[in-house]
Formats: sequence, structure tokens, C-alpha cells
Amino acid sequence: MDCVIARRVRYGSLSVVEAGDRSAPALVLLHGIGSSGDAFLGQADLQMGGLADRWRLLAPDAPGYGASDDPPEAPGIDGFADGVARLIEDAGVAEAVLLGVSWGGVIATRFALRHAERLKALVLADTSRGSGFDSKQAGMMRQRARDYAADPAAFVRDRTPLLVADGCPVDVVEGVARIMEEACRMPGYGHAAESLAETDHAPHLSSIDVPTLVVVGEYDHVCPPSDSRLLVEGISGASYVEIPGTGHLPNQERPAEFNQIVGDWLDGLLP
Repeated sequence: MDCVIARRVRYGSLSVVEAGDRSAPALVLLHGIGSSGDAFLGQADLQMGGLADRWRLLAPDAPGYGASDDPPEAPGIDGFADGVARLIEDAGVAEAVLLGVSWGGVIATRFALRHAERLKALVLADTSRGSGFDSKQAGMMRQRARDYAADPAAFVRDRTPLLVADGCPVDVVEGVARIMEEACRMPGYGHAAESLAETDHAPHLSSIDVPTLVVVGEYDHVCPPSDSRLLVEGISGASYVEIPGTGHLPNQERPAEFNQIVGDWLDGLLP
């Protein structure tokens, strides 16, 4: 089976990795704070059980990341969620499934709270309620942006091993680092960190009433399984899957397994 060829397209101010038939139901994939739409190339690859044979994949570089434009001001978490709504409109999509990894999951959660009429279902991968529930956690997030700004190369070198499980293949680790190097810059990274520092979704999770799957790596030390279980407890009817042997980025560490889990769940949503 051939792999699907992902293509770079432009929707408004955003550069987007797109794959699949444009008439298929839309799956919007939102990357983490140190990444880009390229993190989801494994979800397009049919040789890895990718999803682009039955879904239209849209994986944007967030504002201020990769080939997307820098926003004129800090968007805040509301602005990032509203930007996803504009992407969906610009792409001619009435409603979509959102899949967010880490920071992308926090954006997807805010989208669910602000744009429920455009949301078919939600997949939250290795994410959390946000960092705004605790001043120490919020401060650590803001400090991370300062650390990145001070020495981006050292930050990437030191941060990358924390994102994957021990024993992750070298080529995967190098790929994670390469995407971070190419996609991240200031002030975009700082805007993202601030949006996390200001956010706590825990009091609002019960308002989400779309089908929701929560996925997390067994050895995720950035957003550990306890963070995901809190989301499951807060969102009525949410399903939970823990992926053995993976860290914070199971969609990149073990794309075939991730695609199987997410794909099987998504297939239940198709007519």
C-alpha cells in the first residue's frame, strides 16, 4: 500500500500539512508547544496505518510557528482556538474532529468550549487542563519560554530527551529535535507558553458533550497519565487509552500503534 502524499497548503495566515480527499470528513491535528504540523506526517502515512485514506487531515503550523505568519499580538488561548475555527472555515469545512497533542490538546479543549457547533468529536493526546491552576506551574511554563529565548539550540538539545520514552529509536528522537529546531521561534514560543500559563480548564470540562477520546503515553513525564485521567473524570463519557512504552509523543514514537488506537475509535464516528 502506498503512503499518502502530504502537501503543504496555505489557508489564510496558516501553513498547513494536508492529506487525504478534500471531500472526506475533516480531522484537524494540533501540535505541541515545541513542534509543527510536520509532527503528524506519520498520521498521513498509510504504510503506518495512517488515517488519510478516510479522513481529510489538516495539520497547521500554529500562529508564530514554522511557515505560518507571526500574529500581530499574543493570541491567548482564546485566540489560538479562534484561529482553528478560522482555519476550518477557510478550508470549507462545516464541522471537524479535533486531535490535539500536548499544547494542541489545550487549544482543542478551548475550541470545544468556544466553538462546539463546529466540533464533531475530540481526541486529547498527552495533554492537560493547562498550567494556570497553580502559580508555581504557571511560573515554570513562563520560565521555559525565557530559557528557550536565551539559547534555542541548548534548549532543543536538553528538552528533546524528556519528550520521548527511554529506548526511543534514534531516528525518531532526531526527528523530534529537527522539527523543534525548524518550527520554533520567538515570540511564538512565548505566546504559546503564556497561553498555557493562563489556562485552567478543569472547572469547565463538564460542559464538553461531544465524543471524546483521551490518549496518553505510559511514560509521559511532561503531561503524565494522571493529567489525562483528570480530563476523563471531567468530560462525561470520555474514553481513555494508555499506550505502553511511549512518552509524551506517541504519535511520533509509535505512529502505527497510535493510528490504530485513534483510527479504530474514529471509525465509530463515520456513517
